[in-house]
Amino acid sequence: MPNFNLPFVLSVAGAFLTSSVVAAIYVWPAIRVMPRYDALRLIAAFHAFRFLGMNFMVTGFVSAELSSRFAAEVGWGDLIAAVLALLSMAALSWRWSIAIPVVWIFNVWGTLDLLNAYYMGATKVPDPGLFGAGIYIPTLYVPLLLVGHALAFMILLRAGTEKKVRDLGQDRDRSDAGRDAALAHARNHGVPNGVST
Repeated sequence: MPNFNLPFVLSVAGAFLTSSVVAAIYVWPAIRVMPRYDALRLIAAFHAFRFLGMNFMVTGFVSAELSSRFAAEVGWGDLIAAVLALLSMAALSWRWSIAIPVVWIFNVWGTLDLLNAYYMGATKVPDPGLFGAGIYIPTLYVPLLLVGHALAFMILLRAGTEKKVRDLGQDRDRSDAGRDAALAHARNHGVPNGVST
């Protein structure tokens, strides 16, 4: 059974809090005004470095006592996420018709992989000290990555909202144009304002 390690938990919580605050103050205001494909490509580029998780399978980088099952799940899961991030970057750069579905797959996989790693770590790793030099990954890098996934979800979901707002605006513009045409017609035919034709 894993031991509760307060300094480790506080490090993870602090990294989540700081990552969220920095993202809200500095990152989100910058990327929300970028073209959608460019913003998503920037986030995917950050995740392309997830192959670093493979280091959990390197004895010496982590303790030899670290669960090999945990190390393999984290390592291979991160490698798949890195490949999906690179694929997303290519799809977005070359404007493939499947670019947005590819980003959705990357974002869902990447998020679930990180949450699974935290779950596995909390239930299968008795002491965070077994992470060795890899301790920075769950205490710093993973919170940054999860916040990055949250930003990507916000951009992906915002596109549908923007389309609805744009459609409503176009409907309103058509309605206004119709009203203006009716008023102009009424004025041209000597009908006073407020009297329908």
